[in-house]
Amino acid sequence: MGEEMIWPQSVKDRVKSGYDRELVHSYPYRSACPSDLWGELIRGAGREMFFAGYTNYFLWSQVPAFSETLRRKAGAGCRVRFLIGDPEGDVTRDRERAEKVTLTVSTRIRTTLEQLSRMGPVDGLEIRFSAAGDAVYHVGLSVFRFDDDAFVTPHLARLVGHDAPLLHLRRQADGGMFDRFAEHAEELWEQGSRVPA
Repeated sequence: MGEEMIWPQSVKDRVKSGYDRELVHSYPYRSACPSDLWGELIRGAGREMFFAGYTNYFLWSQVPAFSETLRRKAGAGCRVRFLIGDPEGDVTRDRERAEKVTLTVSTRIRTTLEQLSRMGPVDGLEIRFSAAGDAVYHVGLSVFRFDDDAFVTPHLARLVGHDAPLLHLRRQADGGMFDRFAEHAEELWEQGSRVPA
């Protein structure tokens, strides 16, 4: 019996294979992703959480008891990192002019900094600003990692983050989409600078 009899082309065209298997779901808007999925992935992470969005401010309103969860995770040995844009940076100001919204990019970043500051010192929690030379790459692509799951948001022209598309990826193999986006975020992290206390 030939392969075509067992797996007709119409079935092959509908079954994910190879790197395509890493795409769990896509959403036309970040706001269309169920908020309970964010909470589920955050609660399920045990090794690493990396929030490499330019502002990250929405997490405190979207995820119940977010600060307490971060503190608990970090205390249990999970590495928790935030990479954010510099609220005083040129790219931040350029993005504010492009978006033209009342809740400015710098205000959203400062909201994140304030929330993190309220947590006090937490072992295992690291915060950096993206480097000035990399900010243009950071503002255009957010990567949120939870162990082997990630949300990736490519930002569109003048739209704010919740209006950008979102991809849910799950790592399946070396060198796939998950690794490509994770490596991008890691490169930005390595070039970033610690946020002053």
